[in-house]
Amino acid sequence: MEFTYLGRTGLKVSRLCLGTMNFGPETEEAEAYRIMDAALDAGVNFFDTANVYGGQGHRGRTEEILGRWFAQGGGRREKVVLATKVYNFMEDENDGPNEGRGLSAYKIRRHLEGSLRRLQTDHVELYQMHHIERHATWEELWGAFEVAVNQGKVGYIGSSNFAGWHIAVAQAAAKERHFLGLVSEQHIYNLLTREPELEVLPSAEAHGMGVIPWSPLAGGLLGRNALTRTGSRSARAEEEFERRRGQLESFAKLCAELGEHQDTVALAWLLANPAVTAPIIGPRTLQQFEDSLHVLEVTLSDDVLRELDEIFPGPGQPAPEAYAW
Repeated sequence: MEFTYLGRTGLKVSRLCLGTMNFGPETEEAEAYRIMDAALDAGVNFFDTANVYGGQGHRGRTEEILGRWFAQGGGRREKVVLATKVYNFMEDENDGPNEGRGLSAYKIRRHLEGSLRRLQTDHVELYQMHHIERHATWEELWGAFEVAVNQGKVGYIGSSNFAGWHIAVAQAAAKERHFLGLVSEQHIYNLLTREPELEVLPSAEAHGMGVIPWSPLAGGLLGRNALTRTGSRSARAEEEFERRRGQLESFAKLCAELGEHQDTVALAWLLANPAVTAPIIGPRTLQQFEDSLHVLEVTLSDDVLRELDEIFPGPGQPAPEAYAW
């Protein structure tokens, strides 16, 4: 396993991050245990979850599965760099005016305690804002996160789904408080979604933050069975597939010439970007997890990277050079 620092911190994480969103809704608990045990055996020490994962009517279930797995002992908790998130409502957004979507000092404290209880731990290494909060001030939010860090319940703070300017404003506010601020941004990024190259990736790099791409396979469109799957996609995904069919066929052809599956090449493309810390893989089965490890043995040549740019054109440069002189 390869390791790298999480942004400008001294914390080392594996180049693949185990995403747990499927644990519960798609993956039975026993299989989730097998996947997590295999992850540790393979050297994957970076696990990502969220307080709302678990499926409709079962929010929190995924954290509970992780908690019961940690409770088995064997050094499981000690070996894991654990990341979870806060922002969304849990079961019913009508539970109360402070329990809906959004962030506040009130909610951060309550939801952190809930996550720690479900995870059966007294701290998480990385606590991430699942979305930008548009009303509360950074003075309020950083104050709440500072308390959590000072209490030892949280090691570092990360963001998710932030725009480049959100990152800049958050970091400026943290600097005024002499607080470390954000150490990572979890963002959608893949061969089909390259807009983050305009502002998000440059902003994260400039502020010393790691980038943790979610949906690295674009919801399966970049997966090995994308061209043969029928009837298993949502209407929206099917529409996107038809719109992208020509690109995906060219991609499949290139991968066949390389002797690699599409998912392997899609992940290798992300790992070739120096801004990327660790893409999040979200296996439903142990076999899928084991298949994903092969990417660590693959290095894409400059010629292949150029071909991928031709198939899936990105903005070309960061902003403003991408659209102005």
